[in-house]
Amino acid sequence: MLTTKRPTFRHSRGPDRRRRRLLGSLSAAVAVLVALSLNAPPSLAGTTPAEAGGTGPVTALTAGGWSGRIDWRACPERPDDPGTRCGTLRLPVDWARPGGETFQLALARRTATDPAARIGVLVFNPGGPGLSGVDVALTADSQLGRDVLRRFDIVGFDPRGTVRSAPVRCSSALLGQHPSLTPANAAEFARLRAYNRQLRDDCRAQSGPLFDHLDSVSVARDTDAIRAALGERQLSFYQWSYGTLIGQAYAELFPDRVRALVMDSVMDHSQGVREYFRSGAASNEALFHEFVAWCERTPGCALHGRDVPALFDRLMRRADAGTLVDPATGAKLTWFDLGFTTVINFFDATWADLATMLLALERGEAAPLASLRVPVDSDEDLTEYALPAFCQDWSLPVDGFADWNRYLDLSRAAAPHLRASPLAVRFGAICLGWTANNPQHRLRVRTSAPLLVLNGRYDPATPYDGAQRVVRQLGSRGHLVTYEGSGHASYPRTECTRRQVERYLITRTTPPIGASCPAAPV
Repeated sequence: MLTTKRPTFRHSRGPDRRRRRLLGSLSAAVAVLVALSLNAPPSLAGTTPAEAGGTGPVTALTAGGWSGRIDWRACPERPDDPGTRCGTLRLPVDWARPGGETFQLALARRTATDPAARIGVLVFNPGGPGLSGVDVALTADSQLGRDVLRRFDIVGFDPRGTVRSAPVRCSSALLGQHPSLTPANAAEFARLRAYNRQLRDDCRAQSGPLFDHLDSVSVARDTDAIRAALGERQLSFYQWSYGTLIGQAYAELFPDRVRALVMDSVMDHSQGVREYFRSGAASNEALFHEFVAWCERTPGCALHGRDVPALFDRLMRRADAGTLVDPATGAKLTWFDLGFTTVINFFDATWADLATMLLALERGEAAPLASLRVPVDSDEDLTEYALPAFCQDWSLPVDGFADWNRYLDLSRAAAPHLRASPLAVRFGAICLGWTANNPQHRLRVRTSAPLLVLNGRYDPATPYDGAQRVVRQLGSRGHLVTYEGSGHASYPRTECTRRQVERYLITRTTPPIGASCPAAPV
């Protein structure tokens, strides 16, 4: 796991400055996305006036032990900013039992800078799972365009089980014992499944009943409770990466409460396990060839003039033979380690760094490598661990070691150089043995609002063909903007992508069929 830090989508006037800030910011999303880190609306007895569609203040719900009131206060990070407030909202752990146990959801709101021009509330979710929406709201002036800030209250929250909202915690010692994510034989595969079961039981014991209710449908219902508590009839959304699952679930559950919804770097939640492995592998392989083409035409590439695919294949063979070593640590690198650290560089399109790293590995020199290890504080008994949310949203059944190898063979056919999507393999391995609360299905969205999907053609985490499938599932309401470049999260990358998103949020104007934005220089 990489070190996590706050994501920021900076707006600045100079393109070079904006580019540097962007590349620094998106590494936070990478850190959490790769970290080891619905069918009907909730039945709420004692529905408040706002829940019924009114816009007045919300009183406490009469059923259950939870309240529809937000306890607002000054934010510790911004105590002197009257336009930004932090709060908590007590919500049911299990929405099927609204009278049962509760937890406190943390949220923050930045009010519109021009109240007379205010449109409503824009909910910003940066995904992960595990990134903080509260942090997004606290830094909204560096995340979004001025006109969006002028017209919307920006609301962000930490989804249940993360950061400030009753985070899931697991034994640090057990997390530090994680077995290989690429088992080499049936015994190692069985060991991984057994470890997953042991870790799941440990996390449940350390975290309480909320552990079993972390899925995106539960988070979508939390979101609607926020809407009701704010007294809003509808919400607008900017959802990014894993956060797009929350947006999809909300649009399915509450179609009439969606004013506008942007899904940037969208997850296709209709894929079965075969397509999950194949699509990710094919997408990463296409991105690898984009890197190769860049190196061929760029004199500044450390591998310019070299046969990059052949070099990469040699490194893979050395990894297979056990002779590829990280000089900084002396640790042997597997094919999966090499693929993982390569794909991490694709998130921010830091291709010059990738070329330098591959050259250093070829020469046996020290190279900065993305770590796969979970950062465990040896001085603490428990470590926060956000990943169980993924395993509750994705059903990825693998029937034994032979079945696992079949999926890896399928991946290798789609990605002869990278061999697989490291993210698909990693999440597939970590979720072995889980039963999903919110398994994949085709979208059933009946909203009358137009919905905007934005995706990069060469996105390392959310394949472009998945975005195309999502738009088809949305039918006439779905509109796709293609960012013709690489990297994860497209909105902040160019003036064109920002303009498309911000115009839609403010006016709900949708782009024409086939709309695209050119790639930013790498």
